[in-house]
Amino acid sequence: MNQSSLIRAAVLMAVSFGAGSALAVDVAASPTLSKIKSTGTISIGHRTSSIPFSYYDANQKVIGFSQDICDRVIDAVKKETGTPNLQVRMVPVTSQNRQSLVQNGTVDLECGVTTNLKSRQQQVAFSTTFFVAGTRLLVKKGSPIHDFGDLSGKAVVTNAGTTSERILRKLNDEKSANITIQSAKDYGESFLILQSGRVAAFMMDDVLLSGSRMLAPNPSDWVVVGTPQSFEAYGFMMRKDDPGFKQVVDGAMTGLMRSGEINTLYAKWFMKPVPPKNISFDLPESDQIKKAYAHPNDEAFE
Repeated sequence: MNQSSLIRAAVLMAVSFGAGSALAVDVAASPTLSKIKSTGTISIGHRTSSIPFSYYDANQKVIGFSQDICDRVIDAVKKETGTPNLQVRMVPVTSQNRQSLVQNGTVDLECGVTTNLKSRQQQVAFSTTFFVAGTRLLVKKGSPIHDFGDLSGKAVVTNAGTTSERILRKLNDEKSANITIQSAKDYGESFLILQSGRVAAFMMDDVLLSGSRMLAPNPSDWVVVGTPQSFEAYGFMMRKDDPGFKQVVDGAMTGLMRSGEINTLYAKWFMKPVPPKNISFDLPESDQIKKAYAHPNDEAFE
């Protein structure tokens, strides 16, 4: 049994004794937990405009589905390290720098919207999957673009360093699609470029496209289209080779799923009105998401 399987077995054994509980972890043997305990601080990576996962509210406080789950993990870390007054340092990250900030220790846990990829697993560890999305397109209502086959010769924007950027490059390489790819720093910039008319479509995970659409002056002017080019399993990133810390993170997240509390959090962010415009995504749990909650795991889809 490999290390990942051992950790997963330990987590499942822990939650069998009660939702959210965890087996005792040797804090001193965990570089991350011992650092957190000695400094009295945990550093959390967050996004600034990834509605409804991780973004700023009107008071510049980080809110969202990812952050709510992350808060439960922080509570578990406080308990495990015996630091009830643990200070939480919030660090904004982007698609381009999130992985390096985890690797170099600036961020202990990245609680954003990062896809678990086998290639990324060579550099960082991933938590239990907490969301599953499909990569699609956001276009102007009435656009002639209905699917990816309509992108030939067109300009498309996406966030730099994302799976969508890789897929677009693959379409150009393998199908000679002749797509002009523009890479933006974040969702806000990508959508601004789309609104400006400089590109014909914005490619990203469907739920994030819906979040960007909600920020438009007239959300109904924009539609999400296209057959998903991939399914993305979202997980929290942390440093590799620290099974003790991963056990605490996975234990807290799996506990939410076993208890059913994850469904309450999901409904809060995807089935009810959310800031800043108090519009609901009206996005029921997909079959992929239900499966992820019923059988918690940290596997990449690719």
